[in-house]
Amino acid sequence: MMPELSEILSTEFAYSPTELICVLILAVVLDLILGEPPAALHSVVWIGKLIAFLKEKAPKSGRKIYGIFMALTVILFSVSIAVIVVSAAHLPFVPFWACILIQAIFLKMTFAVKCMVQPAKKIRKILENDIETARKELITYVSRNTSKLSRPQIISAVIESISENYVDALLSPIFFYVVFGPFGLPAAYLFKAASTLDSMVGYKNEKYIRLGWFSAKTDDVFNWIPARISPAFIAVGAVFSNAVLSKADRLKPTEGIRLSFKEHKTTPSPNSGWPMAAAAGTLQVRFEKPETYVIGEGYRDPDSADIARVSVLIIITSILTGAAGCLIIGAIGYMISII
Repeated sequence: MMPELSEILSTEFAYSPTELICVLILAVVLDLILGEPPAALHSVVWIGKLIAFLKEKAPKSGRKIYGIFMALTVILFSVSIAVIVVSAAHLPFVPFWACILIQAIFLKMTFAVKCMVQPAKKIRKILENDIETARKELITYVSRNTSKLSRPQIISAVIESISENYVDALLSPIFFYVVFGPFGLPAAYLFKAASTLDSMVGYKNEKYIRLGWFSAKTDDVFNWIPARISPAFIAVGAVFSNAVLSKADRLKPTEGIRLSFKEHKTTPSPNSGWPMAAAAGTLQVRFEKPETYVIGEGYRDPDSADIARVSVLIIITSILTGAAGCLIIGAIGYMISII
C-alpha cells in the first residue's frame, strides 16, 4: 500500500535540529575548503541558464507581465530542485551520512564565501603593477563604468562588492534556511532564484526596467531583513577578526554600527547601504561610486591592504553567521521539544 502524501511530507520535512545543523555545518565547510563545483553540476548555473533562455524569448510588448511569468517560472523550477533533493535524501535506503551530504552539497550551492574574496585577491595583485588591467578586470566584478576609476575608487568598488555580497551571497540564504526549518533548503532556493533573477534582469535601464521589475522588487523584499541585521553580524565578526589582525589593522565594530544607521540610505538600493556602510565604518575607509554616492566622507581613501582586511572580516563573519544559524536551529528545536 502506497503511503499518503501527508505521511511522506511528515517524514521528509519533520523538524530535526540535528539534521539541519549537520547540513549547515557541512555546507559551510565544503564552501570554505572546495569553493564552487563545476558549472555543469552547479544548480545555480542551471537556474541562470533557464533565466537566460526565458530572457531571450521575452516579447517586445507586455514585458512587465512576461517578467512576472518568467520570475515565477524560475522560482518554481528552483524550489522544485530543492524539494527533489530533500525527497531523494530521505529515501529509506539512504544512510544518514549520505542524507546529510546530499543536502549539504545543494545548500552550499546557494552561498559562496570563498567566491566572494577570490576575485578581490586577484584584482589586488593586478593593481600593484597595472591599473588599466585592473580596471578591465573589475568590469566582471561590479556594475559600474570602470574605465576612469582612480586607484582608491577601484579598491572602494572591490570592498563595496565584498561587503554587499555578504548579504546576498551568504547571510540571506542561511537566514532563509534557518527560519524555514524543515523547509529550509527549498526556502534557500526560493531566495537564490530571486537573487539570480535580480542579477540578470533587475536593472533600471531601458532594456530591463519592465522585464526585471518584479524580479528586482522580489529580491529587495527577500533581502530586507538580512540587510538590516548584517551590521550586527559584521560588528561581531570585527571583534573576532581583531584577534588575528595586527594592531595597525584593527577594526572598529562600533563605528560600523553607527555608520550603518547614519548612512544606509546613501545608496540607491534599499538594502545594500546597510552592509556597505557597516564595512566602511568598521574599516574606517571612504567608499565612493562616482556621481552616485559617497559613504564615510570623513574617512581616508582605501588602499590595497584594506582588501585583505575586509576579506578577513567577511570570512570570519561568514563562519560566525553559520555558527549563529546552528545555535538558532538548536534553540528552536529545544522550544519545540518542550511545548
